[in-house]
Amino acid sequence: MSSGAFSTLDRRPSLAWRPSTRLAWLAALAAGLVALPVLSLGFTALSREALAVWPHLTANVLPAALGDTLLLLAGVAVFCGIVGVGTAWLVTQHDFPGRQSLEWLLVLPLAMPTYITAYVYVEILGFQGPLQSALRALTGWRTLRDYWFPDPRNLTGAILILGLVLYPYVYLSVRALFGMQSAAIVESARTLGASRWTLFRRVGLPMARPALVAGLTLALLETLNDIGASEYLGVRSLTLSVYTTWLNRSSLPGAAQIACVMLLVVVGLIVAEIRTRGSRRFALPVKRLRPVGRSKLPRGWALAATVACALPVLLGALLPLAFLFGEFLRRDLIAQLDAAMLRSLANTLAISAVATALVVAVGLGVAAAVRLGREPWLPTVARVASLGYALPGTVLALGLLVPLAAFDNLVADASRAAFGVSPGLILLGSGAALIIAYLVRFLSIALAGTQSGLARISPRIDDAARSLGAGRRASGRHRR
Repeated sequence: MSSGAFSTLDRRPSLAWRPSTRLAWLAALAAGLVALPVLSLGFTALSREALAVWPHLTANVLPAALGDTLLLLAGVAVFCGIVGVGTAWLVTQHDFPGRQSLEWLLVLPLAMPTYITAYVYVEILGFQGPLQSALRALTGWRTLRDYWFPDPRNLTGAILILGLVLYPYVYLSVRALFGMQSAAIVESARTLGASRWTLFRRVGLPMARPALVAGLTLALLETLNDIGASEYLGVRSLTLSVYTTWLNRSSLPGAAQIACVMLLVVVGLIVAEIRTRGSRRFALPVKRLRPVGRSKLPRGWALAATVACALPVLLGALLPLAFLFGEFLRRDLIAQLDAAMLRSLANTLAISAVATALVVAVGLGVAAAVRLGREPWLPTVARVASLGYALPGTVLALGLLVPLAAFDNLVADASRAAFGVSPGLILLGSGAALIIAYLVRFLSIALAGTQSGLARISPRIDDAARSLGAGRRASGRHRR
């Protein structure tokens, strides 16, 4: 039997629930785990107690929180779009001093947590900070009544600080697309008299639109997920409202309802990204493209390009790192290290290692199930399993709380009935709940990377391996 016939017979749709590969059970379990917090939130938000709280939320909490959240998202989108697209265009299309180093340094702000950057800028720009202290020493001013100084603890400050940390999402995606542009397209535009600005506006930016929307979606999801920076900078976002309603007001149903509103915002972002990406498609030739030659800028413009690309790196990463390092040395924090901090560090590393290994293993298993399985429902299950990254951390924690607590209570009741001893909180009382939350949130990253790699391997390799007697596990193992 030929490999083509073998492939046709082997890949015919199977409507039976019994999976053609045991990894299909893993895919279904992963999808169920991702859907669990969403379903739990829905049931909690529709409970009788929650419906009684809803009028108070709509009158006093949601209008201000939703308004601040939408303004924050709009501001971060504009900032990240301008900085990310502008720097990506400069490093891919032009040559200027420091370009090779700045091309990679522009990613560095992603290494800084948003709340750490917020703390640093409040310290630097605060009344007792180095800038205002130096200003008062030079001018003789004593109080804020004598002068005006920008305060980062407001909506504008939150937009700028979050934008400085999150613009690399846009920069990375747009830079990759700018780098794939054919030299023939750019050279044709130049021969027709297009200036640098026209080339960017009429050729580069329209072709980068899908990558721009994808990068902005990631940046806005991270903005929606943020709670530390928003709280510290005085922005009453939906995420902060979930946290305060849940813990400070002890209203789990009310927090669940606000979390559902957040999910609607997330769905809106994802739908906008899909519609925008699907409205325009640009196809590149199959043959290898001749890369665009970078144009050398005049001296003045080259200096301006260097400054424009260096400022985001300086303000988003180097300045906060330098401030933290200076405080580390000034306060002699090495001498203050104690056993409790070392234990916390060990717990962090252990939970990170276990969560990473679990995410990679489950992502590999789900991708292999889609590759090897014959069931038509497997791609849909994989897409559901990849939606966890869109869930803000606060929403995810709130959604997992009820089912994990129910599981702990069920095990405790069964143990008391059988052995007369309660094991306590197995999941919520240990790092297991945190690992489960990490698995749900970051599974999409491992799954996307694995599926992207497997998509480059022709299915004929699978067919050839099976025609030689190799089973599904063997062919998948050799492929990896």
